[in-house]
Amino acid sequence: MSQLRSVKVLDTTLREGEQTPGVYFDVHIKLAIADLLDEIGIDIIEAGHPAVTEGIRHAVDQIAKRNLNARIGAHARSLEKDVDLALQCGVTFLGIFYCVSEERLKDYGTQLNQAIAQITKVIRYAKEQNPELLVRYTPEDTVRSPFANVLSVAAEAVRAGADIISIADTTGCMIPGTESNMYDYVRRLKDELARNDLRPLIAVHCHNDRGLALANALESYRAGADIIDVSVLGLGERAGIVDLASLLSILKHDFKLDRKMDLKKIPELYNLVSRYSGIPVAVHFPVTGKNAFTHCAGVHTQAAIKNPVHYQSLDPEIVGRKTEIVLDHMSGISAVQFSLEQIGEITTDKDLTQRVLKKVKEVGQTGRTVDYQELKYIVRYLKEHSNLGGKK
Repeated sequence: MSQLRSVKVLDTTLREGEQTPGVYFDVHIKLAIADLLDEIGIDIIEAGHPAVTEGIRHAVDQIAKRNLNARIGAHARSLEKDVDLALQCGVTFLGIFYCVSEERLKDYGTQLNQAIAQITKVIRYAKEQNPELLVRYTPEDTVRSPFANVLSVAAEAVRAGADIISIADTTGCMIPGTESNMYDYVRRLKDELARNDLRPLIAVHCHNDRGLALANALESYRAGADIIDVSVLGLGERAGIVDLASLLSILKHDFKLDRKMDLKKIPELYNLVSRYSGIPVAVHFPVTGKNAFTHCAGVHTQAAIKNPVHYQSLDPEIVGRKTEIVLDHMSGISAVQFSLEQIGEITTDKDLTQRVLKKVKEVGQTGRTVDYQELKYIVRYLKEHSNLGGKK
């Protein structure tokens, strides 16, 4: 699979990620997260919504002053006071949102033309304050809003100065292969805007309520989206959004994304975010989970020892990891022999190897795996309790 097309990645761990119930990062942790995101090569770091709390405003201000390579962005309602707070922090990217679904407009007690007037007024105001500011407009809940509403507001937003229109699958309802799919939506919006001689960058913000955020993000990439939103661990409202590590590894490995990114920093980033969010990296999580490149079953390990590609579609070196073999009740003789070699126990004693395998399986049936340290203890024990070891 190959598609040599550039795409920018916006990380919103510090904004969307903090909307995960119970998650908040102290300012010194936010700075550390931002530094790692920048080292990885993230294009835009959405640092927070300054109007929410003074602590968030301070953190956005501190990150913006860090002189990182990434653009530092802030979130804002379609209100001039939100824009002022963001610009006072020195951000170079501003995301403005306003929903134009019929239900929300009714709840706001406003008409579409009134909403458009408010949105365009705020965009113009932001651009007047800083003409170099990169402005994104998001019609929140884009894909469930009437397309005519979305097109009208997007067109007027671009005419007012918006550089980016973001398609928000706010409830994660888009499903590839159905009438409601992200590929067709991106193409349709780009084409309709182009007919009006409007060519903004198109961003996508995919939620994971149905487990399809990554699939929808990749569909949007294929359709020509210019920016994809992600977060570490996929943190965010409810089931979260697109996972950073999953998307970057696929773009790099499968779509041959031709750009400089240091994905080997990903494990460090995930450990940091996991520790201070209180949310563990699930052991079976793709790319970053403990078991992502770990082989256990006998047939699998035998093949993986000879050539990991038999049971791996991604080279773990891309993200600074290695293929691992673990021992438990599913292990076979090949895995034991390989592991014995790893601890320097080179032996031609088939009887000893079989007894090690038997003991490993016994331990495995208790629900534990045998690491190399325990394997050393097992070998020592079996040698001491065999005639070969000279003890009984």
